[in-house]
Amino acid sequence: MPAQGLPLHVATLLTGLLECLGFAGVLFGWASLVFVFKKEHYFEELCEPGLTGNATGVEDCKAQDERFSLIFTLASFMNNFMTFPTGFIFDRFKTTVARLIAIFLYTSATLIIAFISAGSAMLLFLAMPMLTVGGILFLMTNLQVGNLFGKHRSTIITLYNGAFDSSSAVFLIVKLLYEKGISLRASFIFLSVCSVWHIVRTFFLMPRGHIPYPLPPNYSYGLCSGIGIREKKGALGLASEGTAASKELDLQAKEFLPPKEEIPGPGQLEEPRSFKSSVLSRRFAWHLVWLSVIQTWHYLFIGTLNSLLTNLASGDRELVSSYTNAFAITQFFGMLCAPWNGLLMDQLKQKYQKEARKTGSSASIAALFAAVPSLALTSLLCLGFAICASVPVLPLQYGTFVLQVISRSFLYGGNAAFLTIAFPSEHFGKLYGLVMALSAIVSLLQFPIFILIKGPLQNDPFYVNVMLVLITLLTFVHPVLVYRDCRQKATAPATTF
Repeated sequence: MPAQGLPLHVATLLTGLLECLGFAGVLFGWASLVFVFKKEHYFEELCEPGLTGNATGVEDCKAQDERFSLIFTLASFMNNFMTFPTGFIFDRFKTTVARLIAIFLYTSATLIIAFISAGSAMLLFLAMPMLTVGGILFLMTNLQVGNLFGKHRSTIITLYNGAFDSSSAVFLIVKLLYEKGISLRASFIFLSVCSVWHIVRTFFLMPRGHIPYPLPPNYSYGLCSGIGIREKKGALGLASEGTAASKELDLQAKEFLPPKEEIPGPGQLEEPRSFKSSVLSRRFAWHLVWLSVIQTWHYLFIGTLNSLLTNLASGDRELVSSYTNAFAITQFFGMLCAPWNGLLMDQLKQKYQKEARKTGSSASIAALFAAVPSLALTSLLCLGFAICASVPVLPLQYGTFVLQVISRSFLYGGNAAFLTIAFPSEHFGKLYGLVMALSAIVSLLQFPIFILIKGPLQNDPFYVNVMLVLITLLTFVHPVLVYRDCRQKATAPATTF
């Protein structure tokens, strides 16, 4: 890294970290925001007449809880499903345009939330998805900052993903300020005003195009740079405008990787080679099951947390507030948990590949072996989280919160890392977008599950929880099959998958 560019690179890194931490993934602090919305009487007309505000009647406000759950379901669906199209926007229109779209969506959403009231609360169906998509674009445009730091690239990318998880604590701050007398409107107007900072950062601390990897000599960016995007492409030796777009999409795809988990080389996994055969493979299908089941558990838990705590606390608002705060605080530590899964895989990969070189075995199979403990550990963490969440004991939920944040921080880094190891690198961007989109569709089940609990099961989630815990056991099939395939390939290299 040129010494003269270091201050600019560090400034970009730190401001990007702050942007991800303060804005990108705020949706997942939904439980804190719902608490404030209820205090502001949003959707209170859905409660049964005569029971509003009565602690013993909170359970009769199930229609209100259903409305909030539906909003979160829609927003969380957009969080994953829009990863694919926003990736194409970023690739085609580059950083500046993508960030301006993000700023427009984010600012519009925060202004809508700032100026709505209980009478216009239906606008939350528009505002929350806009907030989510804007946040995803912030994250996506910031992940390329890791390219500025060479060998530390993947560590920085993982740190940014952890900051995305930790940003759910922003709504906790909004809730705490609300309890101190700062209105919801004032908090969201402040978030809207921060768009000025986003714009300044876009033009002064971010490139107009994409940050290349590896970084060419004398690379510069920002408003002070006179080097256009075509010159930067020339430094990389990109042959033509037509091929540049696809190469840049591959570059952005690599930015989702965990620490030191780079894209595999040409000889890593020969089969399946085509995108179609990759999608239709058993390995991809079970990976989709693994991701979808665990992710749906997390979304269901976050989306219904306020209702769960209200039931366990017998309607005691102070107790609900205390546990909501505890949950939001644990979410903040997602940034610290995120790198550990990558470190685990990296250490195991180095160990197994070293052994493979000694025995003459395939390095790609060794890399895939390294993913097995990560997949199994993530499933185990989700199972522990699911069991704790299913036990109707309020103090036990502190343990649930801890297991939930660790499991969630392991999930997404492990997902990206496995795709890079298990499938050809040229298909990573498409496979990543597809698996996130398909898992988003599966996550829509959280709303009918919530309706089932609130309606026919009369607010008793026991049977649903038992069923979901049993389904969670299916996620262990994935690491077992990967391990078995690795063993088969190690003993019979010619065997097809």
